Amino acid sequence: MTFSNEGSRTRMTFSNEGSSLRRRLVHGRDLIWELVVRDLKLRYKRSYLGVAWTLVNPLLQLLVFSFVFTVIFRVETPNFMPYLFIGITSWNWFSGALLESSNSILQNRDLIRQPGFPSAMLPNVTVASHLIHFLLTLPILALLLLVSEIPATVAILWLPLVILVQYTLTLSLAMFAASLNVTFRDTQYLLGVFLMLGFFLTPILYELSFVPERYLPFYRANPMNHVIEAYRALALRGDMPDLWSLALVTGGSIVQLGVSYLFFRQTSIRFAEEI
Repeated sequence: MTFSNEGSRTRMTFSNEGSSLRRRLVHGRDLIWELVVRDLKLRYKRSYLGVAWTLVNPLLQLLVFSFVFTVIFRVETPNFMPYLFIGITSWNWFSGALLESSNSILQNRDLIRQPGFPSAMLPNVTVASHLIHFLLTLPILALLLLVSEIPATVAILWLPLVILVQYTLTLSLAMFAASLNVTFRDTQYLLGVFLMLGFFLTPILYELSFVPERYLPFYRANPMNHVIEAYRALALRGDMPDLWSLALVTGGSIVQLGVSYLFFRQTSIRFAEEI
């Protein structure tokens, strides 16, 4: 009877811990969703076009860059419009989320000062908000592919995996930028400069084949190069992505996410004082 009672108590303990973990996960998911909705409402408050601005910016970029590179420089990349649109929208998600995340702690002082608020949620909310903007551009991409007579293949089923890889990569850097900017306020300005340089040093406006061979190792070290190439493989060529390169990006992002989270936890102790 003693062993039976101890076994029952052990099972009850594991059951209670499992139930508590599920409740925390559900609560965290719901909290992120509520904050994302709040972010979207505040972003487009009193705006006539509202969420349509999500599409206006990449479409204008697409028109300008396509004019410059097809009319002036006469780039002969096949299906250049959808090729360019994939690069622009995926980079906009990455860069926009990083820039806004760097300021996410400072812009939510009231939440940070509430006892028990999980401040690590804030960079996650920003990345998720920009993910929604990215998803809203996918119908435009589908239309561009239709106009270009590029058929959809079963390879498109890999799309959620590539999105998850980019989400992990972006969050791993966003969390670090958010915590660093609290104590080093120049972070957001330096980040803006690096992202501008990164836009032109990533094969967004041109093909990787244009890059001289001696510079290719630097391009291959850029994780967004592999992510964008994976999107293009799915949409433009109907091929499955390079799983090895995605695995490397995912592994590096997970390690970076762990380091960023530890750094975030260490610095979050002083958030209320710093802001």
